[in-house]
Amino acid sequence: MIKREWPQNWPNMLEEMETVASAGEAQTELVMLILLRLAEDVITFQTLPQQRRRDIQQTLSQNMESIFSFLMTILHQNIEEYRKVKGSPQNEMKARAHCRVAVATLSTLAGYIDWVFLVYITSGNCRLLESLCLLLSEPELQLEAAECLLIAISRKGKLEDRKQFMLLFDDVAINYILSAAQSADGPASSETQPVEVVERRYVFLKRLCQVLCALGNQLISLVGSDVKVDVPANLSKYLEALLAFTTHSSLFLRSSTLPTWASIFKHETLSQEPVVVEMTIKFLRTAINNLVKTGFPTRNDHPSCQYSRVDFDSDEDFNAYFNSFRSHLGEGVRCASRLVPLDAFQMAAMWLQYQLGNATPRDKGLCPRFSAPVLEWDAVTVFMECVVPQVLKSLEEEKLPVDGSMELLQAVLSYDTKDPLIVSCVLTNVSTLFPFVKHRLQFLPQVLCKLFETVTFGSVPDVKTPRSRAVNNVRRHACSAIIKICRDYPQLVLPCFDMFYNHVKEMFSSDATLTFLQKCALMESLVLISNEFKDFEKQKAFIDELLASVMADWTSDAMKQVLSNPAVFLSFIGADQVVNEQHQEAEAAGTNRGRLGFCLNAMLAAVKRARWPADPEAAKAGGFFVGHTLLGSPIYRNPCAAQFLAFLPNLLALIKTQNSLFTPENRARLSETFTRAHELTNGERNVVLGLTHSIQDSYDAPSFKTNTERMQFFFAQLYDNCFQLLGNGGLSLQQEFYNIDRLAEELSASTFFSLDHVPDYRLRPVIRLFLKQMVLSCPAEYNDSVLCPLLGPLFSYILQRLNMKWQVIIQRASANGEEEEEEVVCQESQVTQEMLEEQLVRLLTRDMLDFITATCISRKVPEPAANKEEIEEEDVMMDATQASSAAPATDELTELGKSLMKDESIYMTLLSFAFTSLSWKDATYCNRTASFICWTLLRQVMGCNLLPEAVSWFFVSVLKGLQMHGQHEVCNASLSQLAMQIYDNLRPRYTELRVVMNQIPNINVESLDTYDHRLLESNAKTGEKKRKDKFRKLIAGTVGKALCQQFRKEVHIRNLPSLYKKVKPDKDVLSTDETTGITALFDSENHFL
Repeated sequence: MIKREWPQNWPNMLEEMETVASAGEAQTELVMLILLRLAEDVITFQTLPQQRRRDIQQTLSQNMESIFSFLMTILHQNIEEYRKVKGSPQNEMKARAHCRVAVATLSTLAGYIDWVFLVYITSGNCRLLESLCLLLSEPELQLEAAECLLIAISRKGKLEDRKQFMLLFDDVAINYILSAAQSADGPASSETQPVEVVERRYVFLKRLCQVLCALGNQLISLVGSDVKVDVPANLSKYLEALLAFTTHSSLFLRSSTLPTWASIFKHETLSQEPVVVEMTIKFLRTAINNLVKTGFPTRNDHPSCQYSRVDFDSDEDFNAYFNSFRSHLGEGVRCASRLVPLDAFQMAAMWLQYQLGNATPRDKGLCPRFSAPVLEWDAVTVFMECVVPQVLKSLEEEKLPVDGSMELLQAVLSYDTKDPLIVSCVLTNVSTLFPFVKHRLQFLPQVLCKLFETVTFGSVPDVKTPRSRAVNNVRRHACSAIIKICRDYPQLVLPCFDMFYNHVKEMFSSDATLTFLQKCALMESLVLISNEFKDFEKQKAFIDELLASVMADWTSDAMKQVLSNPAVFLSFIGADQVVNEQHQEAEAAGTNRGRLGFCLNAMLAAVKRARWPADPEAAKAGGFFVGHTLLGSPIYRNPCAAQFLAFLPNLLALIKTQNSLFTPENRARLSETFTRAHELTNGERNVVLGLTHSIQDSYDAPSFKTNTERMQFFFAQLYDNCFQLLGNGGLSLQQEFYNIDRLAEELSASTFFSLDHVPDYRLRPVIRLFLKQMVLSCPAEYNDSVLCPLLGPLFSYILQRLNMKWQVIIQRASANGEEEEEEVVCQESQVTQEMLEEQLVRLLTRDMLDFITATCISRKVPEPAANKEEIEEEDVMMDATQASSAAPATDELTELGKSLMKDESIYMTLLSFAFTSLSWKDATYCNRTASFICWTLLRQVMGCNLLPEAVSWFFVSVLKGLQMHGQHEVCNASLSQLAMQIYDNLRPRYTELRVVMNQIPNINVESLDTYDHRLLESNAKTGEKKRKDKFRKLIAGTVGKALCQQFRKEVHIRNLPSLYKKVKPDKDVLSTDETTGITALFDSENHFL
């Protein structure tokens, strides 16, 4: 009744509600629920027509003072009555009634606090907020009070209006908040006694923690701003309350406080306060314990396990959330370390020394992944990684704790253990402490020896057994650490180059357990050091020597025959052999696969890392400089260019052969053992489907379980490495790569060969690893000769391929919707396969979107607003689409995009691709394409003589997109904007657009005539927002409905006569007799002239 009749036909509704509330507790509770429902329907859910909603909201705003007074009176009366009788057994029913009314009143207040003017919340020196703080000590009311408090303190608005929130730092309010926070864990917070989690109490703690964080955000915004708010005297009590939640057993509560801590540590004013500096040290001590991964819901070995069982469904969920928590905690530790670098380093050093001295190495048996020693080592390693870089950045060189760090590094290097998980942590600590080595160079050989030893970790002479994942990870980690040192500190390692090189050669010749990946990693580190030669001839000679065996093997006639013939290739790698799990495959096949992998990875390492000096003068002096381009850019030569160019022909032959392996005749050559060799591995399938693997996977299990999985991994890696090598070739060699004779033809003949048979998951690396990299690195002078001939046919093919696949997906969805329920027999695998195929099409489509954007679109983002929090309160109800359209970015064509648009066939293909894809069943892709690509491309050809059929097709494609995705507000906004841009710009020249508009269901022809009249009349002016709203109403008939809305019964509420009509003033000054004052200016008695 209120929504239909108030206020026009029921002006005294509020007075009647007050009268009803005076009849008793049940009636008062009912009145509270009515007022809450009214606020939700009008403000929160907006279920009323616009005029009705505006009338009711304005009337509520006008009467808000009396409404708030009424609510506060009811609240105080019932709280006082409740406190009087709550301990009396004979008045238990009465106490419950008063408690229910108080709870209902708090819930109603929460519905209004979110949107009323701040003056009602902060009036009377924040009397409302102070009352809510007092209620935090009432167990029956504290949850609702905390929710009201959270909504109020989270309000945005002008900083001047939010100054009143600082009254919550006064003694009374902050003491109640601190008391509630410090009792968060209750009596059962010991390490040994399990915690019994009461759900209501736990929800209250979450709300109270959010209240503290919101209060901190207000403090951070106000202190140091233009409104001149002083640091509160009770800041220490606030920080103690925040720290109480940071030390709580609940992972969720600990995580919730971290953004606030980081913001305080970064704050220019607050971070200098002595109390904050003191609390920073306490925070770091707390972080040491919080970094240890404890609290798995399936366990019961820590107080946090009980809370985890409430918050998480499985160990996988907990693990994912903990990783996010650790990331945020790491940011907090980094910020804290910048404030107290020496204290932070001392804590880290003491903790690491404790681990080195107390964690007994296990010679027999390995620690489980989630055992206490491993978890503690993992935590201290993360802490060291966060602290040490900040110490190096924050302190001057003479103040660095060099002696302490070297003592610590010596202890780490001396530590010996056979547990691969702990060895991995030791390696990370070596890498973390390595920057101090530049102050004590005598430690460099010890570090390198430790890393070289670990590269062969787990080797047993003359014994060939499959290595576990953990051992492989340690070896990979050691190689990565060596590469990192050579990349970041090549000048330090350069004096040891000969020793380094000789040691690598000795390892290659003597250690048969080195895999080709480890050999390639060591070669990569050598190339990184060689960049410091700054002598082209010397570096080229070294790379020639380093790659001599690779080039001899790769360019041999026998290898050429293998790489160019699919049948020979399959036989070479053993894919045509029948192998049982009991009888392993021939050793030659595994060796041959290793040879191919080694050649590709070795060349990739050299091409990716070989560089000319960044200093132009050093490049000239070293013989790298060749000349200048026509545009004046310098041309340098890469010392690896000759090797790569000799490597390229067989690389292209291998790519062509790999593409041909997917043809039916070559698939038939696979033995029954490897019939699934071209399929995705289980890990890749899980990534595509978004499935998480079990965190309890055995680390001492072999890396590959079956021959099929081993072959699947080989094919996937080989394919990726080929295109990664091609992409890095253009990036590293620049002109030397793009000057190759007939490059576009050669690339097209190999990379695009037999694409019809290449599956989507193999086509993605072609786009992501090769083509996108090539487009980004290609000099502009090669756009017309290399890129345009290459990309034109590709865009046309991908458009045809994706369009067919999306049509199948849409038809399949329609067919499944019309069919009745079928028996679920052997259907699970089929459904999973269909989901996998659809997701792969979606990922390929998005890869193409990114590729087209990188190829054609240059996006310029405007400067952000000064303070996004200072939003006028009158704008709270502003439409989301209006807010998102403010300050739009401008999109322009790149140089390559301009070159592509010169070719009619290419730009029509691009336009067809962009507009066709709007109706594909991918809302994310549709929104991005409509926002960034469609109009940017179409705008470039508007001056051309487009065919009327083409213009109509563009417009209809957008309307089809609205039919498919219009139920999503974001897609609706971007598609409507695109449709309006097309109609407004092309309607004056193409009357066919009016014909299309006439076919829209339920269109108002009169409104369309009016819109056209204003569009075609040059003198007619309409505001941008009004024009958008009118156009969206015109095309509303094309917007599709979500399935959940298709059968919804509409509730129609008629509009009442408006209460607040604005009377337009009469602007005709000639029709009034009033004196305007202009004639007085020319009065002879006027002395001002």
